[in-house]
Amino acid sequence: MAETKTIKVGVFGIGRGSTYMGFNFDPTYMELVAICDKNEPRLEEMNKIRKVTAYTDFDEFIKHPGMEAVFLCNYFHEHTPFAIKALKAGLHVFSECAAIGTLKDGVELCEAVEQSGKVYMMGENYPFTKAGFEMKRLYDAGEIGEVMYAEGEYNHAPTGKSPTRWPSVDGPDHWRLWLGPTYYCTHSIGPLMFVTGRQPVSVNARSIRLADVNAHTMGIFKGCRDNGAVSMVTMDNGSVFRLFGTTLPGHSIYYRYHGTRGAMETVRGPGYMGPGSVRVWHEPLHMKEGMVGEDTYYPNWPAYATQANKAGHAGSDFWLGYYFAEAIRNGKQPIFDVYDGCAMSAVGICGWKSALDGGKEVAIPNFRDKAEREKYREDNFCPVHSYEGTRWIPNTTRPGVTLEEQIRLTNECYEYNIPYYSTQPIKH
Repeated sequence: MAETKTIKVGVFGIGRGSTYMGFNFDPTYMELVAICDKNEPRLEEMNKIRKVTAYTDFDEFIKHPGMEAVFLCNYFHEHTPFAIKALKAGLHVFSECAAIGTLKDGVELCEAVEQSGKVYMMGENYPFTKAGFEMKRLYDAGEIGEVMYAEGEYNHAPTGKSPTRWPSVDGPDHWRLWLGPTYYCTHSIGPLMFVTGRQPVSVNARSIRLADVNAHTMGIFKGCRDNGAVSMVTMDNGSVFRLFGTTLPGHSIYYRYHGTRGAMETVRGPGYMGPGSVRVWHEPLHMKEGMVGEDTYYPNWPAYATQANKAGHAGSDFWLGYYFAEAIRNGKQPIFDVYDGCAMSAVGICGWKSALDGGKEVAIPNFRDKAEREKYREDNFCPVHSYEGTRWIPNTTRPGVTLEEQIRLTNECYEYNIPYYSTQPIKH
């Protein structure tokens, strides 16, 4: 057999990006050649381990000799401008979620990918668990028929007060303090899109905000933003997907599907990704010879169990690198291409528009349609005030909030939570 070509990659953002620094094994074969981060002490510490070329300047980083692809693991809302720079430099791009921070970003990102001819992959990992692969197999085999209703739940509750090695919040401008609660939706809708192949067309969302703004457990947001949201997403076949998240007490991750001939779900349980078991059930009306009315079981990996079992997020992180590498080698756009990435990210953006307007239905752009997406070219609505070139809108449904008031509340929230975020917060 011919030797597998090694793909030379760089990683931008070395916190979450550390996940993508060790893919130099069968079958992925990616070689880390450069890393980039604005935090020099953290960069120096990481490079004692990785021993590659380190950059603090992204423009210099993407010029690294021989580098073919980049993993973008920078701030949640800022992937698009760096992705466009990398694509223009002739690099393949893997982008952590979300793909875009505004709908305007989506228009420009799609154009950049189309013009570059390079591979772009949206790094949504939650579909690629044992349960996710199994439910995809069942759905494609017609086990539950066509989806009519589905639920995606990603509620990442703040837990514990111990310091972290890489602070999750490094200052009062950090995106986690500024996002609207619908935004971090790709872990909810991504698995639903993967399993069913359906695309979102509109969304109605309601924000969760107690009358007592300081009632949230641990005071983690201390009144500076709303804490959660429920989104009802209409899909392209007329089905409705319900999404729930993201920072209410009670950590939970859960997926459920009802089709024309049956239903299936992940079984709730402890742990970051739950126990990994799948429940499938059918009504007597839809039973065929040889079918079981109800079954609950633990599925296996479809392949590469050894590699997946060593990876983070219940093994799903392995599959991100695998699919990205395969797409580069095959010259084809991967699972979750730029249009999928923009669509699932737009669910959160449009969902927040809906929540601010009392839950009214808001259309989600079809980024594959050049004429339709053109209507959103100047739509730069964004709750993260530090994102340059955007039009700020509140991250709370409380009426009459000004940017000045929001900055004050967020600064207070950050100072209140310093023991939670880090013993040595990194200031901008």
